[in-house]
Amino acid sequence: MQYENIVYDYADGIATLTFNRPKALNALNAALLQEFAHCLDAIDQDENVRVLILTGSGDKAFVAGADISELATLGPLDARFFCQLGHDAIGKLQNLSIPVIAAVNGFALGGGSEMALACDFIYASEAAKFGLPEITLGIIPGFGGTQRLPRLVGKNMAKEMIFTGKMLSAEEALALGMVNRLVKPEELMDAVRKTAKGIAAKGRVSLRAAKAVVNAGMDVDLATACRMEIDAFALCMASPDAKEGTTAFLEKRKPNFTAGLKG
Repeated sequence: MQYENIVYDYADGIATLTFNRPKALNALNAALLQEFAHCLDAIDQDENVRVLILTGSGDKAFVAGADISELATLGPLDARFFCQLGHDAIGKLQNLSIPVIAAVNGFALGGGSEMALACDFIYASEAAKFGLPEITLGIIPGFGGTQRLPRLVGKNMAKEMIFTGKMLSAEEALALGMVNRLVKPEELMDAVRKTAKGIAAKGRVSLRAAKAVVNAGMDVDLATACRMEIDAFALCMASPDAKEGTTAFLEKRKPNFTAGLKG
């Protein structure tokens, strides 16, 4: 599939997916969401991809939100379809079996914040801005913001952000725990790639197991979550990576994890 609204790159186990509508500050329209979902399906089927980096083209925006020019034309039924399209695409992102890092390089508003919240963690430029301003348009967040934000920053803080539509600075987002790390704008992608490279060197089997257990465990009681961890640990031990990792430790060398890789 030829992509017109996103750019996909791959090298050394690391995939980079870039939202590429710079004239619209990478705003999300139906065409972009469809391309994005298609690309995520392809990534999930590629056993060589260990980590995904998500970012926006240019230095002004990660994603400035939904495309208001498209949104303004929608009736209730079309709006429901568009909302479902966004949920489906962002749901695929959250459910990817591999780690996903958001590299937020500018505005991450509305759908942009919702997209970043579905990643495993966020590195941000010091110039980044976050927020869910939909209330100022007479609507509410429609791509999961009312659900993922409270789970990350707490119900009361999320309500304040959603009810007021206020924008957060990168420093405020860091203080709330939305962002893991702030870096200078010109250093953002290098910092993200360095972390991605370190993750990509780990075993694919254990990365998938760790992500699955952390995500699923958040929605159940502690005892059930711990049983899930026990099962996942045992399955990891069935992988050649566990043998390689323990052997490399005893031999005082770096492990070479190859389980699940093709080619």
